[in-house]
Amino acid sequence: MSLDKIMSISGKPGLYKVLTQTRNGAIVESLLDNKRLNVNIHSNVSILSEIAIYTIHEEKPLAEIFESIKQKENGQQTSISHKDSKDALEEYFFNILPDYDEDRVYASDIKKVIQWYNLLQKNDLLPSASTEDKGSDEEE
Repeated sequence: MSLDKIMSISGKPGLYKVLTQTRNGAIVESLLDNKRLNVNIHSNVSILSEIAIYTIHEEKPLAEIFESIKQKENGQQTSISHKDSKDALEEYFFNILPDYDEDRVYASDIKKVIQWYNLLQKNDLLPSASTEDKGSDEEE
């Protein structure tokens, strides 16, 4: 599954998989507890395929970050928890993305990336970088 079918909903924990679109929004399923929920068009949602991380030179799509983590962890969950210390999170993230912009990428952002990666990995929803690129080209 590509990241354009996975979303984060402001004020709600975890990630949600889009099941179907409705006239007023979408029906989604939580990746945490598999509960279904109706999200209306006025909800503040972020589609994972549209999220990027600031680096010193450019923005890196979240899919590329997930691919780097996947390679480092050999396809397994991360060796670090999103609940670890700020310093531990930043050190881990520096190993994944050495040129990330430390002034614009906060510890809370790193926590989300790690938490989301682990949730996607647990649910076997991590796309490979080549699948993600191919999928976005076909839809445009």
